[in-house]
Amino acid sequence: MTEKAILFDSSRCSACRGCQVACKMWNNLPSTLEKNGNPWTGSYQSPMNLNGDTRLLISFNEEAGGDKGVMWSFGRRSCQHCTDAPCATVCPGGALAKDEETGFVSVDESKCVGCQYCKSACPFDVPRYHGPNSKINKCTGCLDRVEQGMQPACVTTCQPEALKFGDREEMLAIARERVAYLQGKGYSDACVYGEDEIGGLHVVQVLKYGVEAHGQVVDPQINPMVGLTQIMKPVTGAVTGLTVAGLAAMFVLGIGYKRDKLAYNAETEDTLSVDSGNVLKHGDGQDEETVMEHITENLPGKKGGN
Repeated sequence: MTEKAILFDSSRCSACRGCQVACKMWNNLPSTLEKNGNPWTGSYQSPMNLNGDTRLLISFNEEAGGDKGVMWSFGRRSCQHCTDAPCATVCPGGALAKDEETGFVSVDESKCVGCQYCKSACPFDVPRYHGPNSKINKCTGCLDRVEQGMQPACVTTCQPEALKFGDREEMLAIARERVAYLQGKGYSDACVYGEDEIGGLHVVQVLKYGVEAHGQVVDPQINPMVGLTQIMKPVTGAVTGLTVAGLAAMFVLGIGYKRDKLAYNAETEDTLSVDSGNVLKHGDGQDEETVMEHITENLPGKKGGN
């Protein structure tokens, strides 16, 4: 299977939000009964942002539209399925993983530890959480459908064909052709989004009025903390290994070790063996030997050992 991509063409989108409904139905996600929250926001967008039960939304920008007099543009907010997916890189539990065949970033909610590192790592502010244990929830590209030869649920319901699905290179070719057409019609800011960003995205977009007008991130960058976590992983592993090795050595050294129970007589300033009654030390009662000396002094082959 070759790498796949979802193509979103903003110039064809009618904002019917059928894709939002299809996403919720296929993934069994509930919908709020509220209208945009309260009070009225003045926008037709609903909900106003991604949330733990909303993996996909169509954004409304009622103040954009370039110089054509149409002050209206729609965008698509969802996981972009980055080639260099920082969320999968930083996830400590393996809840997020890139599918090498399709390029989509899958989710295994059972492995999520709720650390929310992925939210900090994502340059598109996509990951959201739901449930009492705050488990990760985001678009999976309908990988369960794609593996069975089907299209993602959102694509199947799009009437104006603003959404398409297929091999990534094919989707890029369609996007480039559409942008050339739009620019020829005077939409000078029209562009292809997703070709190179974060190593290349598996959601390719035709943005009629430019990147910002459709609510996308200009020149997205991976959070530096992602690289730091990768540096720390081997360091943490080495420290953990040394700790385990040290504990193992202490255990081995301690085999056969038996130390007398001690008692201190303040009047004579003598330290005595409770078992034998012998005076082992005269002084202030402070132990001057190191832990290692105590461990090794009674080992076989050492002075005082059995």
